[in-house]
Parts: sequence; structure tokens; C-alpha cells
Amino acid sequence: MVAEAEHLVVTRSCRIPMSELQWRFTRSGGPGGQHANTADTRVELRFDIAASSALGPVQRARLLERLGPEVRVSVADERSQARNRAIALDRLRDRLAAGLHVERPRRATKPTKGSQQRRLDAKRRRSETKRLRREI
Repeated sequence: MVAEAEHLVVTRSCRIPMSELQWRFTRSGGPGGQHANTADTRVELRFDIAASSALGPVQRARLLERLGPEVRVSVADERSQARNRAIALDRLRDRLAAGLHVERPRRATKPTKGSQQRRLDAKRRRSETKRLRREI
């Protein structure tokens, strides 16, 4: 579940209270006729990383380094404000989750004997195919 009643769940260890999100609604550009001229369907969602009390010190440092002091999402994809709000929450969650993601260090491994043997067998077969083409 992306958003509970009072929190935006980013990861298992990161939940952001909805009270820390700033919403702004404006009129969306583009086609839509009279409806687009009167309805504030475009959604801007801001989250202040530097001032957030929901983040731990390590999470805050990582997000500040990767995303900056503030994350801003703007959505005008749909004609419905409710749908644009849901999309904005999804995009904010995805951006924060990507910023918090820690790559595991790669551990160097050796090729197995079986994989080395398969590689050499394939090279022999390919070499034989080319050798047979030459002798025609």
C-alpha cells in the first residue's frame, strides 16, 4: 500500500507523515475545454528533506546528497485532481525510495569449472564450423 491514512510508506523503515507534504493545485494547461479552464487539476507536491522529522540522520544525509534539500513532483497527466494526487504520491515515493536505495557491493567470483568447460567447447565448435567453411 502506497499511502495509509496518515503516512506515505516509502520503505519498510521510512514512513513520512502526510502533514510534512505540501500540496499546491493549479490549472492544467492543454486541451480540456471548459472543464480545464475552471478546475485546478494540476498537482504540485513538495517534501522538505532538510526539515523532516520522519527521517533518521543516515536517511536524511543520503537523501540530501542524492536529491537535495527538497523534492518536488508536478503532475498534470489526468483530468482528475484525485488521480493526479495519487500519481504525485507514487512518483514522490519512487523518487525517495530510489534515493534511499543502497547498492550492495559486488563480490568478485571465479568462473566455475563447468562454465569454463562450456566456453571452451563452444569455442571449439565455432572454430570447427569456420574450418569446414574454408575447405570447400
